[in-house]
Amino acid sequence: MTLRVSPSALAALLLGCASLAIASAPWALNQPWLNFVFKPLATLVIIAYAWGRGLGEPLLRRWVLAGLLLSLCGDIALLWPEQGFLPGLVSFLLAHLCYLWAFTRCQRLAAWWPAFAAYAAIAAAVLSQLWPGVPGPLKGPVLTYVVCLGTMAAQAAVLWHQGEPRGRILALGGALFMLSDALLASNKFAGPLPLASLWVLGSYWAAQWCIASGLEPRAS
Repeated sequence: MTLRVSPSALAALLLGCASLAIASAPWALNQPWLNFVFKPLATLVIIAYAWGRGLGEPLLRRWVLAGLLLSLCGDIALLWPEQGFLPGLVSFLLAHLCYLWAFTRCQRLAAWWPAFAAYAAIAAAVLSQLWPGVPGPLKGPVLTYVVCLGTMAAQAAVLWHQGEPRGRILALGGALFMLSDALLASNKFAGPLPLASLWVLGSYWAAQWCIASGLEPRAS
């Protein structure tokens, strides 16, 4: 017998873990240990949610789960914002490549070019504002990361445009991931944002939940 937890219960658990992780910030409870415990736990909840989905599409499921596990590695690395930034960047870059590979199992890469043009313009606009604040050694990794992130988000939009099942929720996930990382980069390279952890982490976990929701639900 296997234990099955409803999506609504997992969503409530995610909300609780995310709230406690965000509340660890200096502007809230100022308890860093909450972040160390509940930030990885929140992503583990999303992995648990994804684990019970997509059983009828094993290839897509495998790569989405791989992306979520790499994201968990990135979350853990970024618990140390300075020392862990580059390992975290690499972990999330690999996660986006996993998501991109998953999405191209459904539709050919760039099957709808306007999505790629739009995300290229957004990425260029964000980079133009942040580039002066990016340290020299990080410029190459940051540029590579932005290209991978934008490509993943654009391919998710392709799935929506092409009428793929659950394409809309995947497109939303890609857009939210782009927003989250733009806010994170702005906070790191351009100057502190008010309530940064609320906006960055809130949009990040919403993005991951949307991507996990792109897997077909388990049959009742």
